[in-house]
Amino acid sequence: MTLVYSTETGRIKPEEEKIVRPKGDGIVRIQKQTKSRKGKGVCVITGLDLEDNALKLLAAELKKQCGCGGAVKDGTIEIQGDVRDKLKTLLESKGHTVKLAGG
Repeated sequence: MTLVYSTETGRIKPEEEKIVRPKGDGIVRIQKQTKSRKGKGVCVITGLDLEDNALKLLAAELKKQCGCGGAVKDGTIEIQGDVRDKLKTLLESKGHTVKLAGG
């Protein structure tokens, strides 16, 4: 365990452990978002119960198959553009249960 100096209280406190993500219901959801992105649309994939390294590898594979960019943020995968249908078929071929969420 690593000790970290806290500027709020002026004391040394133990560093917080690894962030625990809530468990999903086994359904992968693909949602299109444009909010806070200057009108550009991204597909946000949530509900994948994978470790960070496996999530990054899956994101890289999906970006390559769709021919677009993206990122992994806070346990979700963001793929640029509106490629929900293509993402759905790719994830279903990997054995995931997929739903299109939102508008």
